[in-house]
Amino acid sequence: MTAAPLPATARCHCPSEDATQALAARLARCPALAHALVTLHGDLGAGKTTLVRHLLRALGVQGRIKSPTYAVVEPHTAPPATAWPDGLNVSHFDLYRFTDPREWEDAGFRELFADPGLKLVEWPEKAAGLLPPPDLSVTLTPMDDDARTLDLTAHTPAGRQLLAAACA
Repeated sequence: MTAAPLPATARCHCPSEDATQALAARLARCPALAHALVTLHGDLGAGKTTLVRHLLRALGVQGRIKSPTYAVVEPHTAPPATAWPDGLNVSHFDLYRFTDPREWEDAGFRELFADPGLKLVEWPEKAAGLLPPPDLSVTLTPMDDDARTLDLTAHTPAGRQLLAAACA
């Protein structure tokens, strides 16, 4: 019996908002994103929603992109691209206000996570044990001004592809 390989990790320093936007654009070009689960970790104000906004814009999502803090989930559709010729369904979750595991079932999250498409989850620790395993975990740490450090951990082959794309 062989031991499972350790997750791949990388640290990316984004010294500016433009650097964070460029990292999101690299992720948006990765075909593995089509059915990925990406969890976003960090304190309030670390830049989780900002990274999601940059990623959604890079995917071609138009219109207002708001934080799902009160709605818990915001659905988006990215236009067709080579990697997703029929467009890409994106669900952006913010579980900060999540307090009771029964909310998971009541809100239909099990079905949402079973559907195809990209899932972006802020505050995943609020649903510990209920979420499927992520492909990629991103921990954001704010530095000064618009600078932040992103620690990325790939947990699956798709996550390794996303990690490689982000750090290219």
